[in-house]
Amino acid sequence: NNSSEFIPKCRACRQQAREQSGEGDHHEGLSSDEELTPTEVDEFQKSKDNVLEDSRKIFEDVHADFCDIRKILLKFQEWKEKFPDSYCDAYISFCLPKLLNPLIRVQLISWNPLE
Repeated sequence: NNSSEFIPKCRACRQQAREQSGEGDHHEGLSSDEELTPTEVDEFQKSKDNVLEDSRKIFEDVHADFCDIRKILLKFQEWKEKFPDSYCDAYISFCLPKLLNPLIRVQLISWNPLE
């Protein structure tokens, strides 16, 4: 059997099964493998809710000055203004992305570009 012959036959079988069962929510061009069952959707939503709840707890024991990006950047700005030599010697501009990375990642957990 040639695999290219197998794919259209499977697609035709799935289409025929959908027509017989009266399923009207299939979108042409999407694979049935991409369609989620209601159970899978519920499990995903529960998992997503758990992750979001856990993400809210990450910084709950951190002092407010160190879990807010703006406040952190203000502290570095003060350092830069008061002690420019040590600020430059510490290569802060190279360190800030790594320092702020966890804070930004937590903020992006709930971001969905498709919503």
